[in-house]
Amino acid sequence: MAHPHKNAIANMSSSALIGIIEESKMTYVRENLSVFLHASQIKLLKQVKKHDKPHHKKIRVKQFEKAKKDDLFNVHLGLYLKKYQKLEKLGLIEIDLQPDNGLEYDCHLTSKGLEILGEIADLENEWETIVGITDEDSDVLKKLALDSFEISYNHKKNREFIF
Repeated sequence: MAHPHKNAIANMSSSALIGIIEESKMTYVRENLSVFLHASQIKLLKQVKKHDKPHHKKIRVKQFEKAKKDDLFNVHLGLYLKKYQKLEKLGLIEIDLQPDNGLEYDCHLTSKGLEILGEIADLENEWETIVGITDEDSDVLKKLALDSFEISYNHKKNREFIF
């Protein structure tokens, strides 16, 4: 018997298909991860790693300087800090509320956070094997990602990296 959603999927747009694929990957990771994390927490944990890179820190310092002029800065600061504090309670990150790098706060991965990120990467690789992503598929995805990246990068650039 054919899968009940075969016809529906056959008629979906590429954008919808990308959403289904991303949801499948995230579901697999969340169901097999040794700690319970929401999808947004996994994304935020990955952001902490990304933001620890020196060139990303420089961009973040510029963002904070510009954002401080906005009336909603303290509201946004509080909302983001609460999200990071949940990861801190799980022992995945440490928050420095008085960094000496020009930021209002800074986050760093703990050894447990690095371990969980490694586990996430392993689960994402397992998922790729399960769904049968080939080298050719990967090449197509890399091209699409590179072409797509320009849209989000240009948006961020136009907004002066304040979003």
